Amino acid sequence: MKNLALFDLDHTLLPIDSDHEWGEFLARVGAVDGDAYRARNDAFFAQYNAGVLDPVEYLEFALGTLAAFPRPELDALYARYLREVIEPAITPQAIQLVRDHQEAGDLVAIITATNHFITAPIAAAFGVEHHIAAMPEFDAAGMLTGRLAGTPTSGPGKVVHMHAWLERLGQPFDSFGRSYFYSDSHNDIPLLSIVSHPVATNPGKALASHAREQGWPTIQLFND
Repeated sequence: MKNLALFDLDHTLLPIDSDHEWGEFLARVGAVDGDAYRARNDAFFAQYNAGVLDPVEYLEFALGTLAAFPRPELDALYARYLREVIEPAITPQAIQLVRDHQEAGDLVAIITATNHFITAPIAAAFGVEHHIAAMPEFDAAGMLTGRLAGTPTSGPGKVVHMHAWLERLGQPFDSFGRSYFYSDSHNDIPLLSIVSHPVATNPGKALASHAREQGWPTIQLFND
């Protein structure tokens, strides 16, 4: 019977938060008003870490920033960001963990609260075909509108989106022999709680405490 292996991205497979670092990159290269943007970006990041973030408010802030750039300029900025920030952050041990599940024949997916524009190339860099992320809205001309399409892929939303994705594949959740989910964050407890093999991965304090209480295994892929 086939197994399922799900991975969170930020601070799980990556030792950084790809969305927050994108904002830092934009400020550093002068693409946005550095002080004002950093203040909002840092405030949202603190809310996320505290478990009180409004995901729609944050995503529309992030997606609104993307929509402010002409697409060729946005793509050029992102290519530089991927090269300078993301690729150096991908560690051999994270690649190997993903590869171990792929070589075992598991269905592998990255499921992240960060938006699809930022994370799709990162999933590709890990060699992962299936990728669930917050979806930007596009207009009739294929341009980003700055709004979120559908519902966020965070907290309980990860469970909803995972089930919808598996149904589209014709492989419902209960058809797998084992299900794994690797995450660092207490925000992911809803999905960690329903898989057969939850793994607290580089966990923050809140998840580390919860994992001990539940008897979940903990692994460290890196020190961050």
